[in-house]
Amino acid sequence: MAKRQPISPIDFPILFLTLALLAFGLIMVLSAGAVLGFNATQNSYYYVLQQLKWVGIGSVFAAIVIKVPYTFWRRFSGIGVLISAILLTVVIFTGAGIAAKGSARWIQFAGITIQPSEITKLTLVLFYAHILDRFPVKKGKNWRAPLGILLPLTIVILVLVYKQPDLGTVMVLGLTSGVMLLQTEVPTLWFVAAVPALGLPLVYFIHGYQWRRILVWLDPWKYALGDGYQITNAEIAFGSGGLFGVGLGRSLQKYGFLPENHTDMIFAMVGEELGLVGTLLLMALFIVLFARAYYVVRQCPDRFGRLLGFGLISSLAIQTTINLSVVTGVLPVTGITLPLISYGGSSLVITLIELGLILNVTRYCVKARKKEGNVTDVSDLSV
Repeated sequence: MAKRQPISPIDFPILFLTLALLAFGLIMVLSAGAVLGFNATQNSYYYVLQQLKWVGIGSVFAAIVIKVPYTFWRRFSGIGVLISAILLTVVIFTGAGIAAKGSARWIQFAGITIQPSEITKLTLVLFYAHILDRFPVKKGKNWRAPLGILLPLTIVILVLVYKQPDLGTVMVLGLTSGVMLLQTEVPTLWFVAAVPALGLPLVYFIHGYQWRRILVWLDPWKYALGDGYQITNAEIAFGSGGLFGVGLGRSLQKYGFLPENHTDMIFAMVGEELGLVGTLLLMALFIVLFARAYYVVRQCPDRFGRLLGFGLISSLAIQTTINLSVVTGVLPVTGITLPLISYGGSSLVITLIELGLILNVTRYCVKARKKEGNVTDVSDLSV
C-alpha cells in the first residue's frame, strides 16, 4: 500500500518538554561526570561528549519512527520480542555477556555495547499493544486468547531479565505489563491472583545481596560504611543542597564519595547542586511531559495506537518513579537509570525511540481527525 504523507504537525509541547529534559540531563552529566571523566581519561568532558553522541544516534532513530506511520511497526512486534528474548538468553547463557558490578546485562555487537533489557522495554509494549488489539477483551469475555499468549511470554522475559540479575528492570517490565492489561476488561481475579503467583516465587529466588539491600533500605546509616555507603551519601548530597543548592558544578559528592553519581544516582547530584528548587523543577518537567502525553494519546481514534502510546508513556513514567524513589530512599537501591537525565547509551537511545513513537501516534491521530472528522479507525495509515 502506498505511503500516505502526514499533514499534521507533531505535538510540540511533548517535543519541547523532551528537549528541555535532554538539555537538563546533558548539563547534569557534564557536571556530575567531570571528575570521574578526568580521572579516567584526563578529559573532564568525556562523559558529556559520549552522551552527546548517543543523543545524536537516538535522535536519528526517533526521527525515523516519527516519519513512518506507527501502524507500520506493529508488523515487527512478534519478531521484535523474539529477538529481545534471544538477546537476553545470549547475555545470560553464553560468554558473550559483559559483566559489570555483579550483573551481566550487556552484549557487544559490531563494536557497539547494547543492553537487551532496554530494548525489551520497547518490544514488549509493542507486542502487548498488537495482541490486545488483535484479541480484544470485552465485558470480561474472550480473555483466554490474549492472556494465553501474553502471560507465558511475560514470565519468560521476566525470568531472563531477573537472571542477569536486574530486579529494577523486572519491576518496570512487570508493572508496565500490568497497567496495559488494566486497559482491557480482563477479570479482576487475574490481577488479584497475579500478585502471589509472581511475587512469592520472586521472593524465593531473591539473591543474598538483594536481601542485604532490603536491610540497608530499612536502616541505611547502620551500614553506612558498607552496603549503605551509596544511599547515605545520596542523603548527604540532598542535605548539603538545601533549598537552592551549592551551585551548578560545585558538588563535593562527585569527588569519589557518591558511586554512580552520573548514572543511577544523578538525581542526588541535582539535589546537591540545584537544591530542592532544582529537584522540584525536574520532577515538574517529567509530570507535565507524562500528563501531556497521556492526554493526547487517549484521543487517538484507534485501539492499537492508544494501547501503544499508553504503554510507552507508562513504561517511562514507571521507570522515572522507581529511580526517584530509589535515590530518595523510598525504595531499596536497584540499578535503574533516570530517563533522559542519566548517562547511558542504550537507555537514552531507547527512550528517544519511545518518545518518537509517542509523537508519531499523536501526529497520525491528529491527521485522521482533521481529515475525516469523527474517526474510529486509522488502519489505512499503514504503509
